[in-house]
Amino acid sequence: MIGQGEKLQKVLAQAGFGSRRTMEEWIAAGRVSVNGEPATPGMRVVEGDLVKAERRTIRVGEREHAVRVLLYHKPEGEIVSRDDPEKRASVFDKLPKLRDGKWIAVGRLDFNTGGLLIFTTSGELANRLMHPRFEVEREYAVRVQGSMTEEQITRVLRDGVELEDGLVKFEKLQDEGGEGFNHWYRVMLKEGRNRVVRRTFDAMGLPVSRLMRVRFGIISLPPRLKRGMAAELDAKEVAQVMDWAGIFPDEAQLCQDSPASRQIERVQAGKAGRRPVAATGIIRGSGRAGGGRISGVKSKISVKH
Repeated sequence: MIGQGEKLQKVLAQAGFGSRRTMEEWIAAGRVSVNGEPATPGMRVVEGDLVKAERRTIRVGEREHAVRVLLYHKPEGEIVSRDDPEKRASVFDKLPKLRDGKWIAVGRLDFNTGGLLIFTTSGELANRLMHPRFEVEREYAVRVQGSMTEEQITRVLRDGVELEDGLVKFEKLQDEGGEGFNHWYRVMLKEGRNRVVRRTFDAMGLPVSRLMRVRFGIISLPPRLKRGMAAELDAKEVAQVMDWAGIFPDEAQLCQDSPASRQIERVQAGKAGRRPVAATGIIRGSGRAGGGRISGVKSKISVKH
């Protein structure tokens, strides 16, 4: 830390407590203390300060609070929630444990949807990737019962499909072919409303029989990352993602060699199955928020059952 230090809400967001705006609300509500004293709006902290919020304590500047990003290939049949009255399998049960902080899910996938999930310890990064105003691209492989007419393709790309919570347009739609009654499409949109892809196809009379997210922003589902497996980005890749998202962290905030990235274990997972629509590597395009290119995931890590 240099000068007058770092804004408290930024430090808390980077440590995984939540977005900067949420942290500002916590501070105003008296839910945060610094060195044993109540925090105040606009407060700055320096390296070594002890910050406490929601029964968790962090020491500003410690390496374990470095930003980390984890990719997970979610299988169908898992929920993206820590609390489920039905006690179904949760993606959080399988993630590597953190000594401090928590994994924040970047968006959700419903129980019957698989594919790419991104987790991070940075609330600020999670907010940048999820907030509607940043229009981060999401790409899906979709298998439907039936096939689209030219009129339906034009409608969903140009005019949009009206749902109960507003109009939906796909930014791109690619026909991937199919066999028999099932047909595959690859679609891209810039929003993350609940079950929006399924509901859009349902509204056109084309029930979805399989749905898989293959890209989120500049990050694609790595081809070799099988269902139920996770891989952590290295420090250089994390820096590229944050730069693309418009966040410029100090070097000390990037994790150079996390315990999870050093650990390589075989994971117990079901058969991956054949994917009719191939996923690319970690991506080539801009994905909306900025430029940049990420070459690949360096290390797979264990997923705990």
